[in-house]
Amino acid sequence: MFSFWRNLGLTRAAAVFFSIPRQALGQCSSRTGGCLIPNRESSGSRYNVPPSAEFVARVSGISTMAKLPYRETADGLDAAFIGVPIDTGTSNRPGARFGPRQIRAESALLRAYNSGTRAAPYESLMVADIGDVNVNLYDLKDTCKRITEAYRKILATGCIPLTLGGDHTIAYPILQAVAEKHGPVGLVHVDAHADTSDVVLGERIGHGTPFRRCVEEGLLDCQRVVQIGLRGSGYSADSYEWSRAQGFRVVQVEECWFKSLSPLMSEVRAQMGVGPVYLSFDIDALDPGFAPGTGTPEIAGLTPIQGVEIIRGCRGLNLVGCDLVEVSPPYDTTGNTALTGANLLFEMLCVLPKMKYY
Repeated sequence: MFSFWRNLGLTRAAAVFFSIPRQALGQCSSRTGGCLIPNRESSGSRYNVPPSAEFVARVSGISTMAKLPYRETADGLDAAFIGVPIDTGTSNRPGARFGPRQIRAESALLRAYNSGTRAAPYESLMVADIGDVNVNLYDLKDTCKRITEAYRKILATGCIPLTLGGDHTIAYPILQAVAEKHGPVGLVHVDAHADTSDVVLGERIGHGTPFRRCVEEGLLDCQRVVQIGLRGSGYSADSYEWSRAQGFRVVQVEECWFKSLSPLMSEVRAQMGVGPVYLSFDIDALDPGFAPGTGTPEIAGLTPIQGVEIIRGCRGLNLVGCDLVEVSPPYDTTGNTALTGANLLFEMLCVLPKMKYY
C-alpha cells in the first residue's frame, strides 16, 4: 500500500482511489487551482502538485506536509520539507518532538496558491516531503551529528531545506551543513529568545545555545544577522549585550508593538544584501495568546500578521534554508499553534528564489 502511493505519487493515487473523472485532471486553468495534475513542465519534469480539496477530502491519505508526495531523498528537488523531531534540548516544557507530525496534519488545510502575494510555488519549484531525520532521542550530541550528516546530503543535491522542528537546538547542526556548502551565512532569526547562552546546567548544546555555537565556529556572517521579537525577563540587565557585541542587529519586541514590520524588513533586506541567508523562526516569537503550544512562552509577543510580514519581507533574499521550530502539540489543545506553523512554512516556501508570482 505504501509503495503504491509512493510510486504513483499522491495526486495520481488520489485519482485512482476516489475515481476522479479524467476530464477533471489537467484540463482546467492553473490560475484557478481547480485541477490536480496541470501540465506544467520544467526541464522535462512535471512539478509535484498537491491534490486539491475540491476533488480529494483533506482528511484522506497519508499525512505529508501540504499533502505533497513523499520522497525518500532530496534528489531532483528544488525544495523539500523535512522534520527533525527532537525536544531533548528543551529547558522547560517538552513535546516539540511531536511538532513535525502535528504540523503535517494541520497543513492539510493549505492550498496551492498564496492569495496574498499571488505566489505559485508548485508552478515554480519541484517540492516534496522527504520525511524525518532519524534522530537519537537518548543522545543529543549524536542527534546533532545525524542532523548535520542528513543536511549535507540534502544540500549536496542543490535542494533548499524547509525544516519542521523540533526544538531550536537543531539550528546549530543544520547551519553546520549549510555553512559547509555556502560559507558563513546571514541569519534572520525570529524568536522571543536570543539563544546565545554559553553553558546551561553544564551543557553547551541545547535550545538556548545554538547561535553562540554558530558564531564560535564561524558559521554566521555576523554583520548580516538580525534577531527580531526578543523579550522576556533575563539573567542580566541586558540579555542581548553579547549579540550586539558580535555585530548582530537586535530588534526587541518593544520596537515592534503596534506597527507594521514591512519598513523593518526593507532595512533587513538591505543589510542581508545578495549573500546566502538562513531564516530561523521560533514559534514562541508569537504571543502565546496566538501560539500557546510551545515550550518557553513569553507574553507580549509578535502577532501572526507581523510573523507573515517578516517572512514576506524576505522575498528577494538568497534564502538557502529555513526552519520553523518549537511547536509543542501537548500544549496546543486546539491545534492552532501547529496550524500557524504550517502556514508560516508555506509562506517560507513562497519567498524562495525562482518563485513565480501572478
